[in-house]
Parts: sequence; structure tokens; C-alpha cells
Amino acid sequence: MGQRETGPRVAVLGAGYWGRNLVRDFAGLGALGAVCDPDPAVRAAMSGAHPGLTVVSSPGEVFGDPGIAAVAIATPAPTHARLALAAMAAGKDVFVEKPLALSVADGEAMVAAARERGRILMVDHLLNRHPAYAELRKMAQAGAFGRVLRVWSRRHNFGRLRKDENVSWSFAPHDVAMILGIVGEAPTSVVATGASYLTEGVEDIVEASLGFPGGVTAHLSVSWLSPGKERRLAVIGTERMAVFDDGEPWEGKLIIYDHKVNWENQTPRAIKDEAGLRVPFSPLESLREQCRIFLGCVRTREAPPDSDGPEALAVMGVLLALDGALRASREAHGPGPVAASLGRGDRYDPGEAGPGRGLPPVPREDGSGHYAHPTAIVDGGARIGSGARIWQYSRVFADTEIGPGTSVGQNSAIGPGARVGAGCKIQNNVSVYKGVTLEDLVFCGPSMVFTNVLNPRAFIPRMGELKPTVVGFGATIGANATVVCGHNLGRFCLVGAGAVVTGDVPDHALMVGVPARRVGWVCRCGVRLPKSLTCPACGQGYREIRAGLAPRDAGDLVD
Repeated sequence: MGQRETGPRVAVLGAGYWGRNLVRDFAGLGALGAVCDPDPAVRAAMSGAHPGLTVVSSPGEVFGDPGIAAVAIATPAPTHARLALAAMAAGKDVFVEKPLALSVADGEAMVAAARERGRILMVDHLLNRHPAYAELRKMAQAGAFGRVLRVWSRRHNFGRLRKDENVSWSFAPHDVAMILGIVGEAPTSVVATGASYLTEGVEDIVEASLGFPGGVTAHLSVSWLSPGKERRLAVIGTERMAVFDDGEPWEGKLIIYDHKVNWENQTPRAIKDEAGLRVPFSPLESLREQCRIFLGCVRTREAPPDSDGPEALAVMGVLLALDGALRASREAHGPGPVAASLGRGDRYDPGEAGPGRGLPPVPREDGSGHYAHPTAIVDGGARIGSGARIWQYSRVFADTEIGPGTSVGQNSAIGPGARVGAGCKIQNNVSVYKGVTLEDLVFCGPSMVFTNVLNPRAFIPRMGELKPTVVGFGATIGANATVVCGHNLGRFCLVGAGAVVTGDVPDHALMVGVPARRVGWVCRCGVRLPKSLTCPACGQGYREIRAGLAPRDAGDLVD
């Protein structure tokens, strides 16, 4: 490998734009054990730069190597969860590039797997290691700024344009992590606005404001369509202010200002500290330090400070709420600010956030944190999760359970006795009867129908003959479809508009017609699969099993 091995060996999965930096730093620390990349040109370059290094195209070759203790994942974000889960199942510790994952379900599965298997899971929030930010956070936590009133950040540049994720997912994770570290609590609201100039529905510029329970507000601005690079973070307190400017030389990266406000004749007057105090630091390469800390955690089996799975979930929760507000704004009335509701405490709601139409969420008097339109009726005894939204003229009956983050559209009825999971989206004019269970992240299209008995007669009461129906995790049921009771719909299946389901549906099945029949398979991302059973959109591969489809072992995939 051309490097002296000093401890655990790490394999880097993905040696592209960012992965090559991880290759450089793990090699510099004497810990680079292998590189995996599907591109032959990249593999050739890695072999030339690191003679003797193991260079492969399949992650399975890395996961099966007992000499590799850990992996660093720098592949596209949609692949993070499955690669990390496969690596931990193979007994490897995991360092993953931000974001942790693209859904709360995947992120929580990664955190749970790390806990259950005793694996290290560290996320590349590398600015947590920057000495200027570390000092800024320490000062804020020690009360050096008095009471923190506001935090703002700006991350602008030109380039690194994306079509599969907006600028908030690309640029904002570092800023959100820093803001949460300084404030020390979870936000309860997000207001966001954005603009898409290059690709419809993919924001190139995003402005967002966060509200915190203690009264602190934060603002972040991200753009990849700016004439120059700007990376600044400011803290405004009652006693002092500070600016962390990563574009400045080391001696000017962190400046503390003793600005004061004097009151003269009941009028505030600003007393400026023009020069400020420059806080000196020794130069430190944050990514190298991040890699060094990860290797130390692998050796000691101690959780990484400030960049573990729960911290990454908190950051991802803010990004999902922000993304939900932007999406709701586009769907409701075009560009404009929309408020998004987050769960109380330090847990974030799954699924999209924001009630749309620019209305802030209105918590019920019981403090549950869900939103119900004034025309909606929610019976006593209904259990509704934080961040759920019940829209116009809908009814939620007693003894009904609705999970956090779920949206119930206009003129819908849920229950009594129905069970609806987290992050579901129930469109207008849908009734979910007793005996129906929707697992997490189920989509029910407008005016689709669940039946509850097989042979109804108006003159014969048959409520004691209800047949249970279970709709699996991530399934989609199209508009005006009918699901005959007593059948189970598999995970991630897709029932076409107007279809009539009269039997059990396999996982990932694509069902159309009357009666519905399987005409193909769909990926978990909703794209129809070709004969190869490898998704052309996200790259996920599948294999047929008795229940339908299951993801191929990550070692069989080319990422």
C-alpha cells in the first residue's frame, strides 16, 4: 500500500469527488486497506497512486475481507443506508459521508443496527472538528455570549450543481450541525423559501429560519449559484457577538466582538467594538482530524463525540422539515415561505413537514403537537402523533391511532379502531375503517376505497364479520383503487389507479386492472424495474423470494 499500517484497516467505498479525500487522509494515517469503486478509470488511478493497495469494484469483496475493520462510505446519498447496514452486518465499523440517510426510517435503522451489533457509526460532520467552531461552541455553552439570541450562517459558492438533491441537502448539513451544537436544543419550527432556476423542483437557493423552544432563532442561507465562495457563521448574544469566517486566514477565522447597547433617554445606542478580538489557532485539517478520531473510536470502542448516529438523525430531521416546507410551498402556491412543524423535545418527525398553504401548525390543547384544521373533528381517545396533520372536514374517531408525521387529506375518515403508522400520506376522500392497518410511510391516493366485509347487505348487520387488512411499509395505492378486505399488501408494492385488489399482494409488486394482477415489479423509490431487477434510477438491485422481492446483498451491487 505504500503506507505503514499502524492500526485498524479502513476500506473507502467510492473514490470520486469526496471519496478521494478520504483515501488521501486514511492513507496518510497509515490505515488505508482497500478502495472500492465501480469506475475502471478511478480504480486504475487508485492502483497507480497506491501500489499494492487492494482495489475492487464490488462492496462484497470488502465486506468479506476479515482484514478490513471498518469502511468509509462516500457513495451517493441514496446508497448510504443499505451499504452501512450491510457493512455492520458483516462486522465492520462505519464512517459515512453526510447526510446519514435520506429518510428517518433508514437513519433510525442504521442507528439501531450500530447499537444492537456494537458497531461504531460516525457521520462526516467535519466542521464539528474545526478548531474555530469548537472554540465558538465551547464559549456559547459556557455562557461567554450571555444569552444567545440568534445564530446565522451563509454557505454560498458557484458549482457542484446537482439534479437529484437540492442545495439544502448538499450544503446545509454542516451548518445545521453547527447551529444545533451552539443552541444545544432541538428546533420546533422551520420557515423556508427557495428558488429553482436550473432544474424544476430542485432548489438552487434556500433561505430558512429555525425557531427554538428557549427563544433562540437561527437563519441559514445556502446557494450554489453565487459569484464567490462564502462560509460564515455568526452568534449574537446579549453580552458579545462572534463571527466564524472560514474564508479568512487562520489568524482571522474567529473574531469576538464586545458590542454593547447603551440606553440613553429610553433610546438604544450601539457601542461598537470595531477591532474585535482575533482568536488564534494552529492550522488543522478538519477531515484528517475526523478520520483520526474515527480510527481512535474503532480502537477504543467509544462512541464518536458530536458526530454519532443520534446527532446525525437530529441534523437529518431539520433537513427533512426544511425539505417538506419547500415541497409544500411548491405544491400549494408556488414559491413562498411555508412553516414546518417538528416534534417536541429532541425527536424529529418522519416524512415531509409543513401543513402547506403558509399556515403554521396549530397544536391541540393536549400538547401533542399535531395540527388539525378548525373544520376537522378529532374524538377524545384518538391517539395522534406529533407533527401529524388533519385537514378540512376530516374525522378521526375514538380508539384510532395515527403515527407522527402522517397527513390526512380533506373529507377523510379514520377509524374507529384503525391503525395508521408514521409518515403516511392519506389523500382526500379516503376512509380507513376498523380492521385496517397502515404500516409506516403508506400512500393512499384520492378516493381509494377499503372495504370491511366481503358480502355486505344493507338489511343484514355484519360489523362482527370484519376482515382485517394490512398495508405494508412504504406501499402505494393509487387514486380510485379498491382493496377488498381480508388481504395483505406487501412492502413497497404499488397498486395502480382504479385497480381492484382481490388477493394478497407480494412485496414490490406492480398491480393493475380489475381484478388486479401483477404486471411487474417496482423499486422502493417507485420506479418500475427492468428484467435485471436493478433500478435504473437509484441503482438498488433485487432478487425474487417467496414474499415477492428482496434487496440483493449489498455485495452483489455496483454502486
